[in-house]
Amino acid sequence: MEVKDFDYELPNELIAQTPLEKRDESRLLVLNKKNGEINHSIFSNLIDYLNKGDVLVLNDSKVIPARLFGVKEKTNGVIELLLLKDIGNNIWEVLVKPARKVKAGTIIKFGNDVLKAICIKELDDGIKHFELIYEGILYEILDRLGEMPLPPYITNKLEDKDRYQNVYAKNLGSAAAPTAGLHFTNDLLKELEKKGIIITYITLHVGLGTFRPIKIDKIEEHKMYSEFYNMDNNTANILNKAKNEKRKIISVGTTSTRTLETIMNKHNKFVECSGWTDIFIYPGYTFEAIDGLITNFHLPKSTLIMLVSAFAGKENIMNAYKVAIINKYRFYSFGDCMLIK
Repeated sequence: MEVKDFDYELPNELIAQTPLEKRDESRLLVLNKKNGEINHSIFSNLIDYLNKGDVLVLNDSKVIPARLFGVKEKTNGVIELLLLKDIGNNIWEVLVKPARKVKAGTIIKFGNDVLKAICIKELDDGIKHFELIYEGILYEILDRLGEMPLPPYITNKLEDKDRYQNVYAKNLGSAAAPTAGLHFTNDLLKELEKKGIIITYITLHVGLGTFRPIKIDKIEEHKMYSEFYNMDNNTANILNKAKNEKRKIISVGTTSTRTLETIMNKHNKFVECSGWTDIFIYPGYTFEAIDGLITNFHLPKSTLIMLVSAFAGKENIMNAYKVAIINKYRFYSFGDCMLIK
């Protein structure tokens, strides 16, 4: 399967640069995956498309201010680090720019030596392992020194850091937001529960596996980077009960989807567990965990557009994107949303 088959042209003006003032006023494209039928709505009307007993699964991972700008200890050359994942014992997997200027043993200093990072291992594609040296609580230091790691296609400054967090985010660890959840408000979540829709949570810390571009021609040759996930016993019980009673499970975002499918593939049911997943879902994959999906509009030739194409059918997705462009939907992280049912 060719990566180029998942390409499309998007006018630059449709790349959303800022979030809407009200989260749930984003537009909602509703796609029927069985027949390709499309309807247009707004996100606050999501409740009209869900039924009592449906289960919404949200990713409660919280973005850390993971982008750091420091200087090399000996030359004072400016280096950018993007903290991707905590490996343990203060060792982090990091994306470095410019990578060629950082070798094993290089020391980067931040904020008058409040934080130091020592490169201990070099990997491919600008990825390196660093040991972080600091006193106190790392996340408090990152709050002072770090920036929110907005995608490169967002060039406007984000005035309110909380707008790149979901209202229900609580478990720190992501290098990018699970953006399908950005449309929810606390009021909308309460309305959904009042209707009898069950809301539950998993955690997947978004890292390089989610947003790294594919650099090869054949999809089957692409290797995903692993990301940490967790499901507690309460969520596992809710989901197993829904499966047994043939009620629908709707995943909020591709990260929730990858977590649910990983667990189902490993255990043939939902269980309390945690681990690392590098699952790559593309057309031909058979879904075992989910019945519906809430997701944003994704970049061309990305693993995310391949995942939604696997779920809804490539022709349906490409047509839906074409319709969204004609109707001037806003795309990507701060853009509009799609419900696939």
